[in-house]
Amino acid sequence: MNRFSIKSCAEVLEESFSNNFPADSQLSFFFKKNKNIGKSERSLIADTYFNVIRNKRYLEVLGSTSNPFKLILIYLIKLQGRSIRDLLPMISEEDGKWLSKVKANKLKNIDLSVKLSLPDWFWLKLSAQYNEKKATQIANSLLSPAQLCVRVNTLKGKGRQEIMTELKESFQEVESQILETKISPIGINLPRGSYIQKHPLYLEGNIEVQDEGSQLLSYLADAKRGQMVADFCAGAGGKTLAMTAMMKNTGRIYSFDISDKRLDSLKTRLKRSGASNISIQRISSENDNKIKRLKEKFDRVLVDAPCTGFGTLRRNPDLKWKHSEKSLMELIAKQKNILHSAARLCKKKGLLIYATCSLLNEENEEQVKNFLLENSDFKLISKSVILEKYGVPLDDKKYLKLNPFENDTDGFFGAVMERVR
Repeated sequence: MNRFSIKSCAEVLEESFSNNFPADSQLSFFFKKNKNIGKSERSLIADTYFNVIRNKRYLEVLGSTSNPFKLILIYLIKLQGRSIRDLLPMISEEDGKWLSKVKANKLKNIDLSVKLSLPDWFWLKLSAQYNEKKATQIANSLLSPAQLCVRVNTLKGKGRQEIMTELKESFQEVESQILETKISPIGINLPRGSYIQKHPLYLEGNIEVQDEGSQLLSYLADAKRGQMVADFCAGAGGKTLAMTAMMKNTGRIYSFDISDKRLDSLKTRLKRSGASNISIQRISSENDNKIKRLKEKFDRVLVDAPCTGFGTLRRNPDLKWKHSEKSLMELIAKQKNILHSAARLCKKKGLLIYATCSLLNEENEEQVKNFLLENSDFKLISKSVILEKYGVPLDDKKYLKLNPFENDTDGFFGAVMERVR
């Protein structure tokens, strides 16, 4: 990095630290304002920007500062291994002296929460939930950026091998890194930073960006031809589009969400996908009258509930600085309300699937257990009963539980409940 790219990165970091916008949106906005920045320099700025956010707490403690420019310098010498001599032409003499002291700082007896750059409250929950060794392994995996994962759209007719061949021809310099996903039968991993948005396969709807864990949630829904399916918190529709492919574009999927912006994204993706069985439904809340009118009409109801998103910290590292124990409690209450409301849509012998991209029991198992205690009409079904039908190689547990360390996916949770009366 040169002085300009460091200053540019410091500028966007300062903006990101001072507001509540998602980090990726903040960076995109910055690049739109600064179109003179070249492609390779953008890549350097983006990598540094996200890595500073990932390691923010550790860097702040190392340098006793929250100044974005100085955090970048600490990152470059302590985590990237750059020499101070390399940086001297880009910094002041005073900064050079300060940086020498930082480089010599070994931070003995550092708390694990600081070293792993996690909020204390989240680390306490994670280490209580797992043993310390496993919690540390998971937390370390969250500090690494995720690769790009795409889902093959089987509606278009091309198989995974054919699409992989085409991708390898387009990205010959990294073709050995283009690999099948280990668990999902329709996923492909590409190196981080692979630009596919203008690739014919993407523009024609043959592939969609979707993490492998999210693909597996779509399998967990087990949507069949001709069924009525509700995607209750559809967002931009990744799982809606995956389920319509499983249903061979038959039956009907209702995609509910409260956000016009997210549903507009689904409309754009829908045009590429070739799907025609999706009904996009904007609702005001989980208690919208549309929900009441559709009581007990659906064979499958997928609830991918709003959550802390801590399972996605590889992609969205800023989330760990935007949540607190208070916001967690608010989310838990919201999840409960959404799950109870969505359950009304499920017909007898239909399936209710509850999912989050969180790693915390309070948002996952405890929500399911509390729901079942209060709703005797539903019973839990082991996820292996469903996933084994699709040849998905996961151990036999009643819940779908994924994390980056063990599965190399984002962190996901899924539970399947059947309405028995």
